[in-house]
Amino acid sequence: MPLPFPRRSVLCLTLTSILLAPGAHAQAAGIDSSGTSPASTQANTAAGPASAVKAAELDTIKVTGKLDESRDRLSPDIGASQYILNRKAINQLPNGDSTSLNEVLLRAPGVVGDSFGQLHVRGDHADLQYRINGVIIPESISGFGQALDTRVINNVSLLTGALPAQYGYRTAGVVDIVTKSGDKAKGGSVGVTAGSFGTVNPFAEYYGNSGRWSYFATGNFLESDQGIENPTSSRNAIHDHSNQAKVFGSVSYLINDSMRASVMFGSTDNRFEIPNNPGQQPVYALQGVDAFDSGDLDERQRERTRFGIFSLQGTFGNTDYQVSLGQRFTSVHYQPDPIGDLVFSGVSGTIGRTNRADTLQADLSDPLGEHHTLRYGVYASRERPHSNNTSFVFPADADGNQASKVPFAIVDNAPPIIARTYGLYIQDEWQPTTALTINYGLRADRVDAYVKEGQVSPRLGLVYQVGDRTTLHAGYARYFTPPPAELIASSDIALFQGTTNQLPTDVNAQALSERSHYFDAGITQKVGDHLSLGLDAYYRRVRNLLDEGQFGSALIFSPFNYAHGRVHGFEFTSSYDQGGFNAFLNLSTSKAEATRVVTGQYNFDQEELDYIATHYVHLDHDQSLAASGGASYEWDGTRFGADFIYGSGLRRGFANTQHLPSYFTFNLSAQRTFKSSVLGPLDVRVAALNLLDKTYELRDGTGIGVGAPQFGARRGFYVSLTKPF
Repeated sequence: MPLPFPRRSVLCLTLTSILLAPGAHAQAAGIDSSGTSPASTQANTAAGPASAVKAAELDTIKVTGKLDESRDRLSPDIGASQYILNRKAINQLPNGDSTSLNEVLLRAPGVVGDSFGQLHVRGDHADLQYRINGVIIPESISGFGQALDTRVINNVSLLTGALPAQYGYRTAGVVDIVTKSGDKAKGGSVGVTAGSFGTVNPFAEYYGNSGRWSYFATGNFLESDQGIENPTSSRNAIHDHSNQAKVFGSVSYLINDSMRASVMFGSTDNRFEIPNNPGQQPVYALQGVDAFDSGDLDERQRERTRFGIFSLQGTFGNTDYQVSLGQRFTSVHYQPDPIGDLVFSGVSGTIGRTNRADTLQADLSDPLGEHHTLRYGVYASRERPHSNNTSFVFPADADGNQASKVPFAIVDNAPPIIARTYGLYIQDEWQPTTALTINYGLRADRVDAYVKEGQVSPRLGLVYQVGDRTTLHAGYARYFTPPPAELIASSDIALFQGTTNQLPTDVNAQALSERSHYFDAGITQKVGDHLSLGLDAYYRRVRNLLDEGQFGSALIFSPFNYAHGRVHGFEFTSSYDQGGFNAFLNLSTSKAEATRVVTGQYNFDQEELDYIATHYVHLDHDQSLAASGGASYEWDGTRFGADFIYGSGLRRGFANTQHLPSYFTFNLSAQRTFKSSVLGPLDVRVAALNLLDKTYELRDGTGIGVGAPQFGARRGFYVSLTKPF
């Protein structure tokens, strides 16, 4: 059972900037700037020129540890709310490393699950920022949470609330991942997870070091008949096969005792059949087609993501730094059923989206006297989103009725653009007393894309330690959230006038950047030696609130804005750890509302637009209550675990005025390491997911921007075998 570390206060104001004098060296304790210890230097000098030529080897483990500490100082854990899942917690999940990253994060407070692997944190739609070893990874079209394998993670933190100035753009939550590495050990593992719904998931990882080099690589392939949520309550979906391949690797080289260079890369190729809802009645007539069974539809989607990052990290004098150059490519291709889509939807569109992003990020940290630490930095990205759409539609009369059985093609390719983002920040961490820490700072951001916007955002946070067991925190953040360029595709509304794909309205304003004021306060309490408790409250007031909806057959979301929004909630966390027993419980309440649609109006019916213009409506992903919890116990070498996830139901109906029924899933697992003289150690895990076989509906196909019904997975049994070497 995952036992997350207790949620704790974290306040920090940070900034990034470019640097760096290549070859710069720092004085480290017991090591001089040549990369050798003083004793080694004297010995080489005494031995004469021949010995001096021979370079002393670095203590790679010691140097790596110091560089890791240097990188950690760029993003100290002070101020906003933070929830940590370490390797032990991930291993205790029912399916362990075979759990998707999105499912891992569902164990954190304030996180609500949705269809297609979406996550909503504190009433926001997506808006998650992913960082790997401190480096921002631009979001992919399909959502980065499904593009990264959990096996790369050493530990992952979810930061929420009033974040320091270091964090911008995607601010509902920051998923901060520290990867595994081969710095201190050599080895690896191979294995397979298999079970219900045709699941077969072979995987492997390999890591190690040689001299100043260290490396880590992992890859896995997933084949399943449960790729996307079932649109019906039946146990097995029709046409839902999925193949997913993921690869991640990192290589690091110690240049000297105060600098290292590293490369990270990853690739994902996911293919999905879009499941069918049988028994649907045709809406349109196609010449030559007398009947078509909706259970025979053949819609498919392919999602690919690739990224690579080069980083230079270390210390220069008293300055800690990390500078990174990166590139990410992402694409989505939707292939319709050329006959079925026309018969049931009146449009059969082949949709392609791509986006390439080039990024620069630099973060620095300098101590100023005994009580201040200055952090600053810069970020820049250049994106090239591209959209191609070719649709077959029927002619329609003035009332929208089909006027012919013969379809014709419309090509709606958005003109390519270059989207640029620039940001810089500066902040000071001030500790006037040992009990009080104050973080204050500013960040400035500018976006030049479909629209040109910018903002200067102040941040302030306080942490106060009351004795050894109680910590108080409070913070304020001004946020600036640009719409995701990879999801914006300009549509020529006029092309579809007089067709069966005519849009509900003809207003087509471009999506705007969201601007918000965020207030957060909380307390954490240690009770005895084993129990930790936490309580957090937040309030967010928003202008141009960003939301996303699925307004077509493809599993691609489109952003739009409400004029005003208000979001607030509470979170309770608890964890207990003693000996072989540990447990956790998280509860959260949330209310997210908005009024007046100001962009993307063409996706809405006029009646719904009129209602939203005069009412605050719930966001479609608003869920009033969420909970997660679990426990695990080790007995005689076997660890038994149980956990659950509860939700009170997402929104549904006209203008989201209703909500779906609540749901509850309960999972069990057991794991043990067996040893034999032939195979050596073999890790065995068995898991039962949704053990009670509860049928629950995530979506019913109604509500703002909801494309189709989706039901959660039924009961499944899985076995994992892992052979370490």
